[in-house]
Amino acid sequence: MLRRAGDRPRATRPPTMRPIVRHLARAALAAALVPPAARAQPAPSPQRVIFDTDMGNDVDDALALAVLHALESRGECRLLAVTVTKDEPYAAPYVDIVNTFYGRPDIPVGVVRGGVTPSADFQTTVAGMRDASGRAVYAHDLVDGRQAPEATAVLRRVLAEQPDGSVVIVQTGFSTNLARLLDAPGGPELVARKVRVLQVMAGYFGAPDRAPSPGFVEFNVGQDVASARALFARWPTPIEVSGFEVGAAILYPAASIERDYGYVAHHPVRDGYVAYRGARFPYDRPTWDVTSALMAVRPDHGYFGRSAQGRVTVDERGRVSFRQEPGGPHRFLTVSPEQAIRAREAMVLLASQPPDRR
Repeated sequence: MLRRAGDRPRATRPPTMRPIVRHLARAALAAALVPPAARAQPAPSPQRVIFDTDMGNDVDDALALAVLHALESRGECRLLAVTVTKDEPYAAPYVDIVNTFYGRPDIPVGVVRGGVTPSADFQTTVAGMRDASGRAVYAHDLVDGRQAPEATAVLRRVLAEQPDGSVVIVQTGFSTNLARLLDAPGGPELVARKVRVLQVMAGYFGAPDRAPSPGFVEFNVGQDVASARALFARWPTPIEVSGFEVGAAILYPAASIERDYGYVAHHPVRDGYVAYRGARFPYDRPTWDVTSALMAVRPDHGYFGRSAQGRVTVDERGRVSFRQEPGGPHRFLTVSPEQAIRAREAMVLLASQPPDRR
């Protein structure tokens, strides 16, 4: 700029600091208003889970395993092991197929020896699927359940490796494996030290006039009554039980099987779901076992309610009853119509979530 003679140069003022100061002051005030417990909270550790299942007797076990894998992909849980109470050669290979499909082929799988052996079902169909060239559709290493280690040994080893009070066990089959764990040397002490809670799908706790039949005996209990009686009488940590009525109130929709699993040509859960009822597909199926898996990892999401504390007992015929008892070790789950809608939405989203193979 040209300056005339006699003009005096203007003094330049540095930029004011007031806006910056005001910004910093507001930030400091906002930080001061945040409760101390909400500042710099570390991410919660994934819930450590052992899944004990009668895989193959119903397809809800497969859906429950898929949900656990999805929750692990989200960083919410860590699947430590799967133990099988169905003494049938293809139950464990199917578990290995699902684990491998989700990118976790090294999860330990243990099997019962001399246990209950209902007839083979969808797991045999899926394990035997071949493509046009005769090759197995699904990659997996365990081809015969009789080659897998015994379940109680797997439970003892895996539990011993975990921090105290860190494990949730999800039992969605017979009580054989866990009753045998209690009979093993040091078993009750190991459970009391390592297990936080046991989530069990068993029994019926609904209104008597709505039971499926008079004197109803739920399948998981009825197949090994002695083990179920021992489990509820002797298990040393809290037990939460999802009864028949809870899963019956939440049907997994066949529309999801038809719509949400098509991101691959073959999906072991979809193929298992279709094979389970074969010509009767499409069908909606109760989510009995999925309820316990979901509760194990998301106990505070409001999907289910809890009864008062009390004690579950099993009689000689396998009939389950509950008695309220202050400070009792057992509760059973409840579900309202609104909760059933929310739980079903979560189950569909999680079970159909593609594997995380990054």
